[in-house]
Amino acid sequence: MKADGNKRKLISGKEWKELKFVNFLFLAAAGMVNAFGVSLFLFPVKLYDSGISGLSMLLDQLTSSTLTLSMFLIFLNFPVFLFGLKKQGLSFTIYSLFTIGIYSLGSFLIMHVLPIDVNFVSPLAGSDLLLCAVFGGIISGIGSGLTIRFGGAIDGIDVLSVIFAKKLGISIGTFVMIFNTLLYIVCGIVIHSWILPLYSIVTYYVGSRTIDAIVEGFDRSMCAMIVTNKAGEISAALSENFKAGGTIVNATGGYSKDEKQIIYFIVNHFQINRLKRIVTAVDGNAFISLQNVADIVKKTAE
Repeated sequence: MKADGNKRKLISGKEWKELKFVNFLFLAAAGMVNAFGVSLFLFPVKLYDSGISGLSMLLDQLTSSTLTLSMFLIFLNFPVFLFGLKKQGLSFTIYSLFTIGIYSLGSFLIMHVLPIDVNFVSPLAGSDLLLCAVFGGIISGIGSGLTIRFGGAIDGIDVLSVIFAKKLGISIGTFVMIFNTLLYIVCGIVIHSWILPLYSIVTYYVGSRTIDAIVEGFDRSMCAMIVTNKAGEISAALSENFKAGGTIVNATGGYSKDEKQIIYFIVNHFQINRLKRIVTAVDGNAFISLQNVADIVKKTAE
């Protein structure tokens, strides 16, 4: 028992050391950005964010004025992240709770302290629901994406999806989609209107696409998998033309059982046609498979 206790302390101590000050700076910015998007575009016109944030907005509407959005963000998210502490790890949990705290504080300041009227219409987009849905989704998506990029999550639905999706036999994305669909249905039933929930779906879609762009990067590259018998010649031609190296992997044909080689090479979208011309010029029988890749990490040898 004592050895196990010491082991837990070592693991915990290691995770504490993984926390970085620069991450907290970016997470603070992410929390404020999210608060800006939700408080100035979505909340004033009663559009709903996704996940627990959206549930908190609905509860804010249904309860007394003493129970605010900021309070629900804390009350609903904190227990969920603490529940997922063992599975998600200490650093992820601390980063997430910190960001949610900033998001909650920012929302409170905008709605109740700063001289900004958010009671009836958006201060920036007026009562135009489409503008509010699109820009609210983009801005809150930037906040959520930055949070993920720097090691945390700004909504407890991410933790719940990791914990329960596998147990339910569904993907994480499907779990989140089901939760949000049920949330918007409940919102429609409660407010006796489907206009706002339907516009909220626009917010959800725009926000999710923005998160993908922030987390995976705007400049997508393409991975070319080239199956050939002339890997050396093709690799040399590619290196000469693109001033970059590839990786050659030995392989065996599934049907013919012939010895093959696969070249793994990264290009951008503008270089695809040139790559095809180079490969086919060397080996007209080469098989080329292309797929999107994102956020390529290069580590320089020290």
